[in-house]
Amino acid sequence: MDTPKIFESEYRFCEILWDCQPVSSGELVRLCGQKLGWKKSTTYTVIKRLGERGVVRLENGVVTALVSREEAQRSEGRQLVDRVFGGSLPGFVAAFTSGRVLTAQEAAEIRRLIDEYEEERHG
Repeated sequence: MDTPKIFESEYRFCEILWDCQPVSSGELVRLCGQKLGWKKSTTYTVIKRLGERGVVRLENGVVTALVSREEAQRSEGRQLVDRVFGGSLPGFVAAFTSGRVLTAQEAAEIRRLIDEYEEERHG
């Protein structure tokens, strides 16, 4: 199943939810007002819209995410690589690292991820 699309302002909402879930809708209204400058009606509209798309659940006044932060990041990353780089992961990495200095720790993490992928794929 595909991860439902989460738009930019919704993603900022989800960041708050992921950090404090499960959370009462009233507390979420307070947090969104404080961190995003949203009115109560805006928060409830976003909860409703994300609920209809299967991203969050509101049950007995408590809001929980049905899509994890990792799932949303994976989906957004794939969409970006597909849309901007024609599906080319090497093209994305080249653009991302161009003019940017990777730390030794970042380079080691990228190598580790590639090694893990190769190990899983080729046993």
